[in-house]
Amino acid sequence: MGTLGRAIYTVGFWIRETGQAIDRLGSSLQGGYYFKEQLSRHRTLMNVFDKAPVVDKDVFVAPSASIIGDVQVGRGSSIWYGCVLRGDVNNIVVGSGTNIQDNSLVHVAKSNLSGKVLPTIIGDNVTVGHSAVIHGCTVEDEAFVGMGATLLDGVVVEKHAMVAAGSLVRQNTKIPSGEVWAGNPAKFLRKLTDEEIAFISQSATNYTNLAQVHAAENVKSFDEIEFEKALRKKFAHKDEEYDSMLGVVREIPPELILPDNVLPDKAAKDQK
Repeated sequence: MGTLGRAIYTVGFWIRETGQAIDRLGSSLQGGYYFKEQLSRHRTLMNVFDKAPVVDKDVFVAPSASIIGDVQVGRGSSIWYGCVLRGDVNNIVVGSGTNIQDNSLVHVAKSNLSGKVLPTIIGDNVTVGHSAVIHGCTVEDEAFVGMGATLLDGVVVEKHAMVAAGSLVRQNTKIPSGEVWAGNPAKFLRKLTDEEIAFISQSATNYTNLAQVHAAENVKSFDEIEFEKALRKKFAHKDEEYDSMLGVVREIPPELILPDNVLPDKAAKDQK
């Protein structure tokens, strides 16, 4: 960075610092009406030297997630609360419509026992459950990685394959399409049913829709939040006998209803 570039960077830094100070002053003046806006020193997207994340504009990245370095995330994917995708010593690619759920870790490999330099490639419409660890692996389209599973260097999870929750998949293991692997170390458990394979795709769709709900919630103003709080209080579920005595029929306002495709069990319950 030349002298001019350094000067421009310094000016930008002090403008941002001034903005932070003004925000803190304004918040203190609001007193009891203070509402924490989305202004934070936490860097959701962070460069490493000249490596910068490339994230599609339709991706939901939770405020507490971190996407660092050489990482690409495709359209309609979602990176949930507390996740870390760190592409420093190699690159990470996440496809479209994929969800990486809360507190999961995705990293890459530069050195290991096999001597391979391994990126992490996660395909389209993949579900990665809460607190999973994926390190230098390939997870193909429409695969499923369960909650708390750990995938070590060189693992390949083929399309329509499933890693069960809490499993440890050893280095260079290939999990064939249509199979469930489980345990520590993970071993073949059984074949997936057609219903389970269909569920993998549906799970990805559900999370894509749910991500849109969370993205909308994260940008709501103070007035919108207070209005919905009042609605919830007004239309809160009461005892049916209490309501019948008052002659009250309570219907949930549209503003407080999640989309049906986010709650797949709802339609089934309504039909009963």
